[in-house]
Amino acid sequence: MPRAPPLLRPPWGWPGVKAVVTTGVFVTTLWNLRCFLNPSKVSGEAPKHTEPLVVLVWEWPSKKVPNIGRDACHELYGITGCWLTTEQRLLGRADVVVFPHTRLQAGRDRLPKERPPGQNWVWVSLESPSNTKALAGWNQTFNWVMTYRRDSDIFIPYGKLVPNWSATVNIPAKTNLVSWVISNYHRSQKRAEVYKNLSRYLHVSIYGKANKKPLCKDCLLPTTSKSKFYLAFENSIHQDYITEKLWRNSLMAGTVPVVLGPPRANYEQFIPADSFIHVDDFGSLAELATFLKTMNSSRYRQFFAWQKRYSVKLYADWRERICTICTAYPSLPRGHVYPDLESWFNT
Repeated sequence: MPRAPPLLRPPWGWPGVKAVVTTGVFVTTLWNLRCFLNPSKVSGEAPKHTEPLVVLVWEWPSKKVPNIGRDACHELYGITGCWLTTEQRLLGRADVVVFPHTRLQAGRDRLPKERPPGQNWVWVSLESPSNTKALAGWNQTFNWVMTYRRDSDIFIPYGKLVPNWSATVNIPAKTNLVSWVISNYHRSQKRAEVYKNLSRYLHVSIYGKANKKPLCKDCLLPTTSKSKFYLAFENSIHQDYITEKLWRNSLMAGTVPVVLGPPRANYEQFIPADSFIHVDDFGSLAELATFLKTMNSSRYRQFFAWQKRYSVKLYADWRERICTICTAYPSLPRGHVYPDLESWFNT
């Protein structure tokens, strides 16, 4: 029986192969350990923040700057891992820089000269396009937008309804039919035209600077709550532009809002369909006036059914609005810049 040929021995010998195998096992172990300790870099995902997110507000939106401690977001609103600051010297450390539009109108020279790598800039505005000027100069500047519009990167409504299953309805005592608080009255506005024609058919109690009857901060709600209906008329008509006129002056006060603003369908994305009256629901203002004047108590009470399920949350503190950036941060788009801010906002 022929003998099997001897196994060929490589010229470099078996010990060399063993060393190669050992080295390969060692390298593989190191790679697996790297994947375990830092999976984000291997997978291509953005690394998670281990330090607090530093949000620099370049200039505060309101004239009065509140106290901003390092833990303000956590202490006030339960938002952790968020550090607000107005110290411009910390620009190099900031992850996000916030630029309120009201502070940009003085000119571009007030912006930082350079943007650190990886830093994102946010444009902020609560005004409607009709009242927002000088946008053309901010092309290719901002990564994110923060407005009252639901399609914003960071959505900051004037208010919202939050679940509150109290199963109770609270309707304050009423002493008059309709009221309206107005500070800036301009005849060219649609709300001025609607009021003028509506007032031909019913009396409207008017308060505010425009009628030389200003209300103190603590007087507003007690005053409007005495009316059965409140004219929640916006100063301009734009998608999602639903302001404190609805949330505070009307719903929070315990009166039924008669709204003038975007279409009814847009309002119904914020509040129940049976909680308000839209001017466009009627063929004429005479019909609207008749509806308001002849409403019985049973029908009137139906407008408050929302109180059994919800309560009004009003956003009035800029600290809370800006703290929401930290909540939204993980899901915000990276590497995006608005090429034409004016076109986006006016759409």
